[in-house]
Parts: sequence; C-alpha cells; structure tokens
Amino acid sequence: MMKKIFLWALLPLLLGACSTGKKAVSINSGNGKIRVNLGCDNIGQPYFTIQCGDASLLDTSYLGLLLENADLTKGLTLNKIEPPRRVEETYPMVHGKKALISYSQDEYILRFTNPDKVQLECHFRINDKGVAYRYRLPEGGRVKVVKEASSFGLRQGTRAWLQPMSKAKTGWKETNPSYEEHYLMDVALPVESPKGEGFVYPALFKIQDNWLLLSETNVHAAYAGTRLVYDAGQQLMQVTMPQAEEVFPGGDLLPEGETPFVTPWRLMAMGQLADIVKSTLGTDLAAPARADAGLANYKPGLASWSWVLLKDDFTNYETSRKFIDYAASMNWPYCLIDADWDLKIGFERMQELVDYAAAKQVKILLWYNSSGSWNSTTYTPKSELVNPQQRAAVFARLQKMGVAGVKIDFFGGDGQSMIAYYHDLMADAAKYGLMVNFHGATLPRGWHRTYPNLMTAEAIIGQEFITFTQKNADLQPAHCAVIPFTRNVFDPMDFTPMVLDSIPNIHRRTTPAFELALPFLFTSGIQHIAEIPEGMAKMPEAVVQLLRDVPTQWEDIRFLSGYPGKDIVLARRKGDTWYIAGINGEGVEKTFDVVDLSFVKNAEGLLFRDDADGKLSALPIKRVALRVTVPAFGGFLIKI
Repeated sequence: MMKKIFLWALLPLLLGACSTGKKAVSINSGNGKIRVNLGCDNIGQPYFTIQCGDASLLDTSYLGLLLENADLTKGLTLNKIEPPRRVEETYPMVHGKKALISYSQDEYILRFTNPDKVQLECHFRINDKGVAYRYRLPEGGRVKVVKEASSFGLRQGTRAWLQPMSKAKTGWKETNPSYEEHYLMDVALPVESPKGEGFVYPALFKIQDNWLLLSETNVHAAYAGTRLVYDAGQQLMQVTMPQAEEVFPGGDLLPEGETPFVTPWRLMAMGQLADIVKSTLGTDLAAPARADAGLANYKPGLASWSWVLLKDDFTNYETSRKFIDYAASMNWPYCLIDADWDLKIGFERMQELVDYAAAKQVKILLWYNSSGSWNSTTYTPKSELVNPQQRAAVFARLQKMGVAGVKIDFFGGDGQSMIAYYHDLMADAAKYGLMVNFHGATLPRGWHRTYPNLMTAEAIIGQEFITFTQKNADLQPAHCAVIPFTRNVFDPMDFTPMVLDSIPNIHRRTTPAFELALPFLFTSGIQHIAEIPEGMAKMPEAVVQLLRDVPTQWEDIRFLSGYPGKDIVLARRKGDTWYIAGINGEGVEKTFDVVDLSFVKNAEGLLFRDDADGKLSALPIKRVALRVTVPAFGGFLIKI
C-alpha cells in the first residue's frame, strides 16, 4: 500500500514530464532492489531507465510504436497511470525447469495519447528478479505496426553474449534463418553482427556486477518475431522487425490486427547469474495453456534417434526396428524416425513399426518438412502441412496410425504470417493429440506453456552440426557452456545431446563425462539422445542404469557456479533425487568445489567422472563437501 501512496503522490510530476524534459517517477520492486524510472523526454517520447541496487542497469531506453496510420513514438502526453495491480499465479508445466511455477508481479499501466488523440497503453510488470513491458492499443479499428521504438540503453563497454541473426534465404538450400549461429562471447559493445542482421533472443549482458538477459515472450499469431540491433551512436539495443523475405508465401511480414491489440512482452531478467539461470519470466508472461490443451495427454521423456550419427542411408525399416528395440531396452518412451521415411519405409511398413513399438511400450515420432516454396529442400514428406485441409488429413491419419508426434523442419523466418503458421501447426496438432518438435526453426518464446503439446524446438547449433564439421566440434565445449545462460533459460531446446563413444569422421573434443552431463544440464520435453546402441553397449552398467531414468520434467533448480562460455555447475531435483551436472568449456583442467549439499536429503550417491584413461566411471560418494577435478573439456554428474 505504501507503494501506491508514493506513486500517486508523484503523479503530478509524472504527468508533467512530457512537457518538462526528463523528469521521471520511480516504481520499485517489492524489496526495493529494482527501480524503474519512467518519463518522457523533451520531444514527448516515453522512456525508462532501470537501477539494480545502487547500480545503473539500463540507461535511457525508449518506448513507443509507429503504426501505419499513427505515430506513437513522440509528441505523446501521459494522461493517466493506473494504481499498481498485484498479479499472482501458480501454473503447471508439462516439462522444463519446474513442474509447478509460482510468481507475483506488480503491474502499472501508463496511458498516453498523441496529438491526434490516438491512444497507447504501456503495461509494465516488475518484481525482484525482473521487469517486462508490452503495449496495448485499446481502440482504432484495424492497426498495423510498422516499427517499434522499443530499445534498451546499454552503454559502450558493456560485455555481451550474443547469437547473430542470419541473412534470410542463405545457407544450405536457403533454409536460413534458423537461429543456428555460433555465439559472440564476452564481447564489448558496440558490436556489429557478422551477418549484418542483428542478434536473436535471448541476449545476455554483464553490467558492472549485475547481469541482464533480454528476450520476448507471448508472440501471438498476429505479431512478428523481433530481434535486436545495436545503435552505437545512441548506445541502444534496438528492437527491430524481421527481414522482408521472412514470410509465408503470400502472407504478411508486419504485425496487424483489430483493436484492442497487444504486443508481445519485452522481458528483462536481472540480478546475479543464479537469478538469470533460474528465471521463469519467459513462461510467467506467456499465454496460459489453451482450454483444449489437454496437459495430461503429453508425456515428456527420452527418444532414440538413428539419423544424427548414421545419417540418411540408415532411415530404413531394419534400422528403425533396431532403434525401437534400443529405446525399449533403455526404458525410453520414444523413437524418432527422420526424413524420407515415407519413401524409404512407406506408410504400410511404418504402421508395422508403430505396432511393433507399441508392443514394447515405445511410441513413434515422425519427421515432416514444413516448407512450401520458401526454400529448396527436397526431403519428404514435404508441403503436406501448408494447406489447412491437407494438414488436418495428415494429422488425422497419423493419429489413427498411433503415431505420438511430429518433428517439423525447415521454416522460413519470423514474419507475422510465418509466426501464424507455427501457431496453426501447434493448435492443429493438439486437436489430434500429437506432440510437436520444431527444427530449423525460430525460438519458441514461451509457446510450450500455451501449447503443452510443443515438446521442444531446435533454434541452436546442436549435435547434428557437431557431426558435420570439425570446426563445430572444436567450438562445442564453450558453446555448451554458454547455452544454460542464454538459449535454454526460458525455452526447451532440442540440442539432441550426448555422444559417449565416437562421431564418424570427427574428433570429439569433449570427454564422455562432459557428454553424460548434457541431458541433465539442458532442458527439453523430449531429449533425442544421439548415442547409438553400439556406443551405449560399451558403457559401464552404472551409466546405462542412470540413463534409463533421466527426468525431463524437473521440480527444482539450483545454480552452484559458472561463467558463460567457461563452465557451469547446475543442480536439478526430481522427487527426492538431485542431479548435479558440471561441464568445463575451457581447454584447461579445473577443480570444482561442490561445497554445499545441505539441500540434498539423501546421504549417499554416485559420482560419474572421467578416469585417467578417458573412460567413464561411477564412484560412491557421501553427502559431504566435494572437490571434483575434471580435465580440459571434461565434466561430471552426481546423482544423490
């Protein structure tokens, strides 16, 4: 209540800010650690700054929308600010860092008008771990958003971890953008994207002793997916719209819809690295699960998958049957059969495989090519999901066959019409009880909360890229050590982890213990395991037993140590069991002090690590302070 009294006492000051320069009012988080200063500059452009404790986290950051028929970026008058509203919620998740998530935020609504009396609302949410905002256009009929003034004031010298956006319709068979570029790590602003198209979300920054993770969530079917470009002159990280080519054939690029019209949330997780890694802002602000979602229908788990190590020639009936047996022997609920299955196996024999798998309590996932004319890929089944009527027939047939889900590959970008296509696929698949995995795709942006049948999405240089070139294999250790701080913080990620034995024609730089840690470090509704039966057969029995029960829906998370791109030690809990995964992304031996295990109930467990000869071993441990020494590019896993 004191917060409301303070805000209304300063309301006259705030209302006058649009005509008197950079005067502002502050809104604070519950413990007062985070403070957002809001106001307008001398040309009537709304702005905000953020302080975290005594430190400045964001300098002047601008707000506003440029519409096709109205400018809501300057000349604005702030007419009213609503009293803060407490938003509290507890919601379930089918998979991810927590099965049940609770949060609370204070929401402030600022109401602006331009000289033509066109209205703009800005909704700010704030709590002790982050800030978010979105726009709402309350009236005016049909609107089209041409540009956002949304930006983040980041001064030169700020350290950044950024994944470049690729140029649309470049790369193999014109399949870019697919969020598959290597990160720029620990670089100082200003920085130009090597591809010339800015950077994707999430983007991580270190500002003095604080950390900031920028992203967006709740990108609905009428909006576009945005990205970030740094303006060195203004020292702003600017929100920008997609490239002109990123559209569904004949579809729109820019957001458009009827009022009342809302934008996605621009979100800022902040604090220490533990606050970043544990943040749930990306799902807190996503649209709740749809009424027809059927949360109980979708079960997360592990899957066997032949393609990642064996490639195209082994997508056949015999290999698929072998990998069904493999999944069954590992107690994994799924087996993925990849591209060209319709030609190399066919529907009749695929039905045999589905039935064979069902007898072994394994379910089949099938690959589909999403694309129509937006790239030149030839893998099949292709173009069968573009037309709504044909898509419904395909999904109905798969449901009748007993197929559990689809892996849909090769999308065309982030334009509004392509984003709508993603929504149509998730919604239509849910009607037929099918799980969805997006590959060659965009960042999911909280969609797995809204559509619980969305189990995972790629949007990363994953294991398949490591099998393509030695360069990708050489970069893997540091790459894996940045992902838990960036790409995988909010959204599931289909990295397809874990090669314990070998990769054909590639010198794997990581140790077996590093690889073993990845399915416990990364989150994905379905973890498609890269290791094949022959490699698994070489592993100690303790490792095989461990991998027969890998959780994909967690109940708690603790960040123990780490630094982006260098190393990380993360603990996750399922029931009374904790899994503590650590990886070393650098080429030097390191010793990790796992000094505080007081949060663990049980007294005894197992430590999986690399032996001197480079092989995996499992050692009994007690719940005491541990020191674990790992080699260059090594790792460890504790189950206790």
